[in-house]
Amino acid sequence: MVDSKNKFSSIFLGNIFNLVLSIIVFFCTSIKKSEALPHEWVGVPKSEYGEQLWDRKSIKRNEDGSIRVLSKFIPKTKSEITKDILYTMDINCFEKSFRDVDPSIDEANSNFNDLANWQDPKEDKLILGVIGQVCRVEN
Repeated sequence: MVDSKNKFSSIFLGNIFNLVLSIIVFFCTSIKKSEALPHEWVGVPKSEYGEQLWDRKSIKRNEDGSIRVLSKFIPKTKSEITKDILYTMDINCFEKSFRDVDPSIDEANSNFNDLANWQDPKEDKLILGVIGQVCRVEN
């Protein structure tokens, strides 16, 4: 009788141990996957300088009505100096202007971004492409 109780206890403890271990592994892999934010890059027509992409999943409407989006510039010729460049930019669809903002600034300090000057994209086809596409998606 004693052997059957010990056998039952060891099987029970073994199953509990396996269950707890499985739960820990499940949550650790789930947390790791959620930390990597997926991007949905959309390209604009290329130019002689390279290509520009913007992330459809990063679009956010600011309090002033402008739109914030993550953008990436990929130069035509790459070297150690010229790599892919990530930008966070605000877009004013009404004026067709933009400003680059510091991506490290959080919501609480967003007033700092108001100091950045709005810029006219002039004839920059890449930036005009981003402005046009983002404004069509958001309006």
